[in-house]
Amino acid sequence: MVYEANARIRDPVYGCAGAICQLQKQVNELKAQLARAHAELAGARSQHAHLVALLCMEMAAATPPPAAADALYVVDSAGAAMQTSPIGWVVDEPLWT
Repeated sequence: MVYEANARIRDPVYGCAGAICQLQKQVNELKAQLARAHAELAGARSQHAHLVALLCMEMAAATPPPAAADALYVVDSAGAAMQTSPIGWVVDEPLWT
């Protein structure tokens, strides 16, 4: 009640309602600003992904194809390279050991 009384002294017409309305307007403006920032961030992420893809394509086109290999290597989730069967795979042979 004290706050309402002081608000009525500052703004006899609207009192607390005027302050609340201003704060709600400010919150809505900040929400819109946050939405714009999210959209800008999404655009930047998309542009970054596109540029990385282009860079990968450029590097793949610039490097000569590797020499014929006699074995295929697979990297497991721990980062260790494992040699699989030779390129001419046998159907019943496991993919890695």
